[in-house]
Amino acid sequence: MQIKLIAVGKTDHKSIVDLIDEYTKRVNFYIKFELEIIPDLKNSKSLSELIQKEKEGELILKKILPSDELILLDEHGKQYSSIDFSNFMQKKMNAGLKQLIFVIGGPYGFSEAVYQRSNGKISLSKMTFSHQMVRPFFIEQVYRAYTILRNEPYHHE
Repeated sequence: MQIKLIAVGKTDHKSIVDLIDEYTKRVNFYIKFELEIIPDLKNSKSLSELIQKEKEGELILKKILPSDELILLDEHGKQYSSIDFSNFMQKKMNAGLKQLIFVIGGPYGFSEAVYQRSNGKISLSKMTFSHQMVRPFFIEQVYRAYTILRNEPYHHE
């Protein structure tokens, strides 16, 4: 299985980019992991929320193959402890998936078409984080999941 994280909009803070790079490197020790950025829409200020979500949704859906499992990072998704998330990841690996895709949407969330295509939703917290901060948080949790599955000393219960 390989994992892809798709995110809408670039990360423009160097310290966040450095964290993303560090944890991406760590995750790739365990499993093939890729972060793919969908560029910000041009002239988005002139677009309504709905149109912006639909345009971003089209760009997201172009990246998804029919065989991919698609999980949205969404404030209304299921919340997991780190151990529960590691069990979730183990089940996905056991299912024989070729590619598991997680998506961080734009500022207004996802279009209805993306929700319809998705296979599930995960929430990292009841708190709201910037779309840029969610990236390193999520990648770190993927790394943590694999250290838990390998009984490595990174996670303390």
